Amino acid sequence: MQRPSALRLGSLGQVLLHVRDVARAEQFYGETLGLAHVFTFGDLAFFDLGGTRLYLHRMDEDAWQPGSILYFLVDDIEAAYAELGRRGVELTSEPQRIFVHDTGVEEWMAFFADGEGNTLALMEKRSPSAQA
Repeated sequence: MQRPSALRLGSLGQVLLHVRDVARAEQFYGETLGLAHVFTFGDLAFFDLGGTRLYLHRMDEDAWQPGSILYFLVDDIEAAYAELGRRGVELTSEPQRIFVHDTGVEEWMAFFADGEGNTLALMEKRSPSAQA
Protein backbone atom coordinates (compact mmCIF):
# COMPACT_ATOMS: atom_id res chain seq x y z
CA MET A 1 0.00 0.00 0.00
CA GLN A 2 1.40 3.37 -1.01
CA ARG A 3 1.36 6.20 1.52
CA PRO A 4 0.06 9.60 0.45
CA SER A 5 3.04 11.94 0.19
CA ALA A 6 1.00 15.13 0.59
CA LEU A 7 -0.23 14.36 4.11
CA ARG A 8 1.62 16.29 6.81
CA LEU A 9 -0.15 16.55 10.11
CA GLY A 10 0.60 19.63 12.14
CA SER A 11 0.52 20.08 15.87
CA LEU A 12 -2.68 19.37 17.78
CA GLY A 13 -5.10 22.28 17.37
CA GLN A 14 -7.97 21.43 19.69
CA VAL A 15 -9.01 18.86 22.30
CA LEU A 16 -12.62 18.22 23.34
CA LEU A 17 -13.81 17.34 26.84
CA HIS A 18 -17.42 16.80 27.80
CA VAL A 19 -18.64 18.61 30.89
CA ARG A 20 -21.89 18.60 32.82
CA ASP A 21 -21.97 22.29 33.82
CA VAL A 22 -20.28 24.97 31.70
CA ALA A 23 -20.12 27.64 34.43
CA ARG A 24 -18.58 25.19 36.92
CA ALA A 25 -16.10 23.98 34.29
CA GLU A 26 -15.18 27.57 33.36
CA GLN A 27 -14.44 28.28 37.02
CA PHE A 28 -12.27 25.16 37.35
CA TYR A 29 -10.28 25.51 34.12
CA GLY A 30 -10.08 29.31 34.19
CA GLU A 31 -9.80 30.27 37.85
CA THR A 32 -8.53 27.11 39.54
CA LEU A 33 -6.09 25.96 36.84
CA GLY A 34 -5.41 29.46 35.50
CA LEU A 35 -5.92 28.68 31.81
CA ALA A 36 -6.59 31.64 29.54
CA HIS A 37 -10.27 31.83 28.53
CA VAL A 38 -10.67 32.25 24.77
CA PHE A 39 -14.47 32.52 24.50
CA THR A 40 -17.77 30.96 25.53
CA PHE A 41 -20.68 30.46 23.18
CA GLY A 42 -23.78 28.86 24.69
CA ASP A 43 -22.84 25.42 26.01
CA LEU A 44 -19.32 25.64 24.57
CA ALA A 45 -16.30 27.10 26.36
CA PHE A 46 -12.78 27.40 24.99
CA PHE A 47 -9.45 27.81 26.81
CA ASP A 48 -5.85 28.07 25.64
CA LEU A 49 -3.48 25.22 26.52
CA GLY A 50 -0.22 26.74 25.37
CA GLY A 51 -1.36 27.05 21.76
CA THR A 52 -3.76 24.10 21.72
CA ARG A 53 -7.40 24.99 22.27
CA LEU A 54 -9.34 23.14 24.97
CA TYR A 55 -12.99 22.82 23.92
CA LEU A 56 -15.44 22.12 26.75
CA HIS A 57 -18.85 20.96 25.54
CA ARG A 58 -21.79 20.57 27.91
CA MET A 59 -23.60 17.28 27.60
CA ASP A 60 -26.81 16.10 29.23
CA GLU A 61 -26.23 13.50 31.94
CA ASP A 62 -27.55 10.62 29.81
CA ALA A 63 -25.15 11.47 26.95
CA TRP A 64 -22.10 12.44 29.04
CA GLN A 65 -18.95 10.35 28.93
CA PRO A 66 -15.42 11.03 30.18
CA GLY A 67 -12.86 12.21 27.67
CA SER A 68 -9.19 11.53 27.13
CA ILE A 69 -6.82 12.24 29.98
CA LEU A 70 -5.02 15.55 29.47
CA TYR A 71 -1.41 15.48 30.69
CA PHE A 72 -0.08 18.92 31.68
CA LEU A 73 3.71 19.25 31.54
CA VAL A 74 5.16 20.87 34.66
CA ASP A 75 8.69 21.67 35.84
CA ASP A 76 8.16 20.47 39.44
CA ILE A 77 5.46 17.84 39.84
CA GLU A 78 5.53 17.79 43.64
CA ALA A 79 5.10 21.58 43.86
CA ALA A 80 2.35 21.62 41.22
CA TYR A 81 0.50 18.75 42.92
CA ALA A 82 0.70 20.48 46.30
CA GLU A 83 -0.58 23.74 44.78
CA LEU A 84 -3.57 21.96 43.23
CA GLY A 85 -4.35 20.55 46.67
CA ARG A 86 -4.19 24.04 48.20
CA ARG A 87 -6.65 25.19 45.54
CA GLY A 88 -9.14 22.52 46.60
CA VAL A 89 -8.68 20.24 43.59
CA GLU A 90 -9.57 16.57 44.09
CA LEU A 91 -6.20 14.78 44.00
CA THR A 92 -6.49 11.13 42.97
CA SER A 93 -2.92 9.78 42.65
CA GLU A 94 0.26 11.22 44.15
CA PRO A 95 3.35 11.90 42.02
CA GLN A 96 5.16 8.73 41.10
CA ARG A 97 7.97 7.76 38.78
CA ILE A 98 6.53 5.66 35.98
CA PHE A 99 9.49 5.15 33.66
CA VAL A 100 13.25 5.70 33.34
CA HIS A 101 14.69 6.12 29.83
CA ASP A 102 18.11 4.72 28.85
CA THR A 103 19.38 8.30 29.05
CA GLY A 104 18.42 8.45 32.73
CA VAL A 105 15.49 10.82 32.14
CA GLU A 106 12.66 9.94 34.51
CA GLU A 107 8.98 10.38 33.68
CA TRP A 108 6.74 11.23 36.62
CA MET A 109 2.95 11.49 36.72
CA ALA A 110 0.21 12.44 39.17
CA PHE A 111 -3.55 12.50 38.65
CA PHE A 112 -6.45 14.74 39.66
CA ALA A 113 -10.12 15.31 38.79
CA ASP A 114 -11.85 18.30 37.21
CA GLY A 115 -15.17 18.02 39.09
CA GLU A 116 -16.96 17.16 35.85
CA GLY A 117 -15.96 13.48 35.83
CA ASN A 118 -12.79 13.86 33.76
CA THR A 119 -9.35 12.70 34.89
CA LEU A 120 -6.42 15.09 34.37
CA ALA A 121 -2.73 14.57 35.01
CA LEU A 122 0.53 16.31 35.72
CA MET A 123 3.63 15.08 33.92
CA GLU A 124 7.28 15.89 34.56
CA LYS A 125 10.31 14.76 32.58
CA ARG A 126 13.17 14.89 35.08
CA SER A 127 16.70 15.00 33.71
CA PRO A 128 19.47 13.04 35.46
CA SER A 129 21.13 16.31 36.56
CA ALA A 130 17.90 17.41 38.31
CA GLN A 131 17.83 14.19 40.33
CA ALA A 132 21.09 14.91 42.17
